Amino acid sequence: MELGGKRYADDRGIRAFFKTERLDSSPVSCKSLAENFHVNGKNLEHQYVFHLSSFLDWPQRPHAKDWILFPENLGTHLSIDETALSQGELYTILTNKSAKGKKGALVAMIKGTDSETVNTILRNLPANKRNKVEEVTLDMAASMEKIVRRSFPKAQLVTDRFHVQKLVYDAVQEMRISHRWDAIEQENKEIELSRECKKAFVPHKLENGDIEKQLLARSRYLLFKGEDKWTVSQAHRAEILFQRYPDLEKAYKLSRSLARIYQTSKIKGIAFTKLAHWYNEVEDAGFKSFNTVSRTIQNHYTSILNFFENRSTNASAESFNAKIKAFRTQFRGVTNIEFFLFRLSNIYA
Repeated sequence: MELGGKRYADDRGIRAFFKTERLDSSPVSCKSLAENFHVNGKNLEHQYVFHLSSFLDWPQRPHAKDWILFPENLGTHLSIDETALSQGELYTILTNKSAKGKKGALVAMIKGTDSETVNTILRNLPANKRNKVEEVTLDMAASMEKIVRRSFPKAQLVTDRFHVQKLVYDAVQEMRISHRWDAIEQENKEIELSRECKKAFVPHKLENGDIEKQLLARSRYLLFKGEDKWTVSQAHRAEILFQRYPDLEKAYKLSRSLARIYQTSKIKGIAFTKLAHWYNEVEDAGFKSFNTVSRTIQNHYTSILNFFENRSTNASAESFNAKIKAFRTQFRGVTNIEFFLFRLSNIYA
């Protein structure tokens, strides 16, 4: 029989093909692989679980549902994040940046995000290795910060730039949405007035053909992008939007100035000065939606500035999460968490 461009003389060779060339090394489910080669998916999965793989003898199987650790993958530069496996059940994931999302990337997966629980498990990693960790990138969750400070006491914390920028983008969108609700409410009042006057309601159209609420709804994506990335119609819409809502223009410019600080600042001291000026501009603007942003930046100022030393981000962790989600989709939902984590460890640990 020929599979994957190779000919196998007997069933033993065919089983070896599915095990070593596919299931042990590729993020594909048994059922999906079976469909590609026109074999029975349930039989293949049964054979792999009970005969072809080492799942039943896997040393981490007894506690896999709660945690798995791979001390040999611990490096000097790590990322920490969270992901959901089944029915929204969260797991804390620790990955090694140097593996670049491939084999050797997974250091630990621990059920939950409680810092005490996660730290208790991470203490099983050798202390001498944990003390050699130099840098950990993370989001702004307090639990993640506690985990890193206690388990990797000598590591420098780096707040992921994209989480900081997302806070600012969300603040801009909050202002846009508030204006849109006001526009909808105003339109409702005009409709009611037209009914009372027994006249047909005709909404006022702007020069680009949008009515007020459409202008605000259709401006969502342009507020995420730089002006140089706008299409002709988006540039026209932005011009109208900013004429009618000067506060949105100011908020948008604040978000873009923060992006430029991240893009252009190469020296930590210069970034410190620029961020301080930006912080003052935010306070002077007095936007309510930016209050959370300014307080968050103030609370994470040191770890935010640490980005400008090596320009490290949590992109590797986000990418790894995406791979887990894609793999989970292959399973059409995770029913056997231990087996899923066994497959995951074979591929990435």
